[in-house]
Amino acid sequence: MKLLKTACSVLLSVIALNAAQAQNSKPADTLDQYLNKLVASKDSADKTVLRAKLAELSGAKTEKEVLTAANYYYRIGDTKKSEAIYGDIATRFPLGTQARSAASKDFYQIKTAAEAETAYKAWVKKFPPAMYENKEVDSRLAYDYVRAVIAGKFAAEKNVAKANEYANMLEVDFWKGNAYSGITSAFYKNGDLANAEIYAKKAMDNAFSYVDGKKGNENWAKFSASGYAGLTSTYANILFDRKKYAEALKYSEMAYQKSTSLNPGLNYRYAQILMGLNKNQEAYDKLEEVVKAGKATPEMAADFKKLYVKVKGNESGFDAYAAAIRKAYLENLSKQLTKDMIKEPATAFTLTDLNGKKVSLADYKGKIVILDFWATWCGPCKASFPAMQMAVNKYKEDDNVKFLFIHTWEKVADPVKDAADYIKGMKYSFEVLMDVKDAETKVNKVVSSYKVNGIPAKFVIDAAGNVRFKLTGFDGSNEAAVDELSMMIDMAKAKS
Repeated sequence: MKLLKTACSVLLSVIALNAAQAQNSKPADTLDQYLNKLVASKDSADKTVLRAKLAELSGAKTEKEVLTAANYYYRIGDTKKSEAIYGDIATRFPLGTQARSAASKDFYQIKTAAEAETAYKAWVKKFPPAMYENKEVDSRLAYDYVRAVIAGKFAAEKNVAKANEYANMLEVDFWKGNAYSGITSAFYKNGDLANAEIYAKKAMDNAFSYVDGKKGNENWAKFSASGYAGLTSTYANILFDRKKYAEALKYSEMAYQKSTSLNPGLNYRYAQILMGLNKNQEAYDKLEEVVKAGKATPEMAADFKKLYVKVKGNESGFDAYAAAIRKAYLENLSKQLTKDMIKEPATAFTLTDLNGKKVSLADYKGKIVILDFWATWCGPCKASFPAMQMAVNKYKEDDNVKFLFIHTWEKVADPVKDAADYIKGMKYSFEVLMDVKDAETKVNKVVSSYKVNGIPAKFVIDAAGNVRFKLTGFDGSNEAAVDELSMMIDMAKAKS
């Protein structure tokens, strides 16, 4: 599958909602215009007026007005009031959109498709779509989210008819590509490649219908179009698995052309298809791009060597060539990191580890400290951990280098147990600190103090207590990640 440099956002639950604005674009309503002006104003009198207006909206009789108050309280930094309103809104409006959303959360935990279907029918009976406005994109997304989940559960159980039934209920066009992709994965995992191919093509075609502004240039249209390259790559992967090499080549080429940056997984599958068609020079060229960028996995490197022998006729000169590529890669990396290097005072903090012991950044004064902000729900965070374990192992004998893995943005009632169970289950030798929400402000203080917008987020701090490097996300290559982090550590040491 594709390997993209990604990061989880603290606002993952509203990504689609934020990306998708009203399909029938309209000017902002008068209330929003008024509140936006008050928020932007630097006049203290306007701030007083804003607070009064939000207090009034908080006690309104409609859910929409109360939600407006909660959203604007969040915007001005009063997360305590915002969360208090959100916490009570389902009780105040038992048939409102928030109550509807809260009642749908259990669908993700239900194991069997039949149970999910029964729960869905009861949910729709209580919250019929006709009861709610259908003017904006998000008006029907709540239903599509659940329908896609149920379709995926039926697909996982190989009930094709039922999977199709719920897939055909989807209403929000811009989001169908995302939904079809999930159904594709369910069929793929249970070995039904024929239906995986059907839904992969549906997902790809839906995204293509938004490419190049075909359906407008609003955020929701761009959101859908942005998935095209990855969905095309997925379709090509399935065609390859079904040994439809010529067709797979066509779509792999399309995905490659549409990709805006180097995607190692995409290049590798493209090369594998070319190898299957005995187009070894072209396959060599595609893999060489990955190798030169330092992104090759051991499997990719092994195939690159095989292609070298086929293209060059023998193995002679390969080791010298590989060494030259490695040298050039490291030189380019060094130049890039030299440009990226900063010098900002690291924010002091004290947190507790998984055993309740207090740990402060100040405890490691004089050492190079690597902070890694993560969460158990963050896929890219967990995907980066094998590379981070490699880095931890590399420096385990170096007393001047310390790794601190800071769990933050929790989404469960007992984040300490959640984090501990994951780390123990995966057998990682990480020192984990807990940056849990403050009881009063409801803010994860340390991650906020480092101005993190997405995780995984890493900071390399020198011996003098200055942040020297910041990096967000993970591109899927363990070896490249260790190379990059190791060079950052060495450069931070040199500047200390």
